Amino acid sequence: MTQDSALLPAPKAIPHEGPNEALRDGSNSRKVFIKTYGCQMNVYDSTRMSDALARDGYEPTDDMEEADLVLLNTCHIREKAAEKVYSALGRLREMKKKKAADGREMMIGVAGCVAQAEGEEILRRAPAVDVVIGPQTYHRLPEALRRAKQGQRVVDTEYAIEDKFEHLPIAESRKIRARGVTAFLTVQEGCDKFCTFCVVPYTRGSEVSRPVSQIVEEAEKLAEGGVREITLLGQNVNAWHGAGPRGEAWSLGDLLYRLAEIPGLARLRYTTSHPRDMDDRLINAHRDLRALMPYLHLPVQSGSDRILKAMNRRHTAAEYLALIARIRTVRPDIALSGDFITGFPGETDKDFEDTLRLVEEVRYAQAFSFKYSTRPGTPGAELKDQVPEEIKAERLERLQMLLLKQQQEFAESCIGKEIDLLLEKPGRMPEQLIGRSPWLQSVNVDAKASQIGDIIKVRITGTGTNSLFAERAEAAV
Repeated sequence: MTQDSALLPAPKAIPHEGPNEALRDGSNSRKVFIKTYGCQMNVYDSTRMSDALARDGYEPTDDMEEADLVLLNTCHIREKAAEKVYSALGRLREMKKKKAADGREMMIGVAGCVAQAEGEEILRRAPAVDVVIGPQTYHRLPEALRRAKQGQRVVDTEYAIEDKFEHLPIAESRKIRARGVTAFLTVQEGCDKFCTFCVVPYTRGSEVSRPVSQIVEEAEKLAEGGVREITLLGQNVNAWHGAGPRGEAWSLGDLLYRLAEIPGLARLRYTTSHPRDMDDRLINAHRDLRALMPYLHLPVQSGSDRILKAMNRRHTAAEYLALIARIRTVRPDIALSGDFITGFPGETDKDFEDTLRLVEEVRYAQAFSFKYSTRPGTPGAELKDQVPEEIKAERLERLQMLLLKQQQEFAESCIGKEIDLLLEKPGRMPEQLIGRSPWLQSVNVDAKASQIGDIIKVRITGTGTNSLFAERAEAAV
């Protein structure tokens, strides 16, 4: 399974170990290659598709050339991401033709948000595609593939989100163990905020929260499989709500308190949040829970009240800054991450300067910034005063220079600190491992492969381009 996400690495592809339909009839097992674009939610979904397909006789492969099925799990947030998918489909068409000439069959599927948004259009523009399946219908993927094998070109994007939560399989412990010591866990899907730049409400639907029992069951399975750190996922994750064991109303903060009780589960994170849903219970969880890491991704998008209103963010810059101050009061060591858009329609030089001032005040440890791109069907696409591309680019460069400077300063401020480091995977050098800091940084340290999954005390000694370096300080904890 491969991935284009800029945030976190994709889980490793895991060979299917049990009996399957293909093996039962004496033929070779089929192989699936999954290419993942975009957010961590897509990474999670790709893993779940792999689990569903394993039950139908497909083994994951990292070699597209040997795949019987290629799935593109797509992102629709930005225009270039969608066009990248169509370019990839053009290349896959040629690969499919070449395999057919050699007497080998290859099926092509498109999943994710581009599939949801453009269903029939994908079949029109890319005749080689066999299956188009939306984010909430992955549990029906094996059936869609069977129909495609019978000669149909299948589009399956009609859904109730609850179906996905109900039917997606939870991986067996041996598969979890092979994937590593960190994992994603989806708890919420969709968004009701309707920011004027965003397609999520149209591709992922309205906000739906996964039931507590399902979340706890999957988290316990992950912990039993050796996972030490879980990141809870949602398009608007802190809008999650559910019923506790006695029927009482729970918010995300309550859920985090419950998950922190699971034996073996040492670390918790969550993403992506909206400022309007950071309630007192969630803020207090950052104060009370040792397992909840001091890292928060809290997008603001702009520092201009005028642009925030045009974006339908429904908060002001001052309200965002006051919220940050409250969070830092209860957790002074928290690292902040955010998202920013430059060149939203109508953005003036003053509006952009307001964004720079907000960034200077918050001081981000990490952030993601993009030029505004119109997404068909969103209110932003209909707004007048579209900003010229060259101005968007110039503003983005200035913003990214400031954000990079802050990221480097935060990394340098870690030098000399002793931290708990979760050892996650082999490094580039022998006898070296890469760990994950409480603030989500990659840290290189001398350690043995047998220690993966341990949490050890290290002292930060230096910084690299995208990582830190450390030396062992104490025994494992």
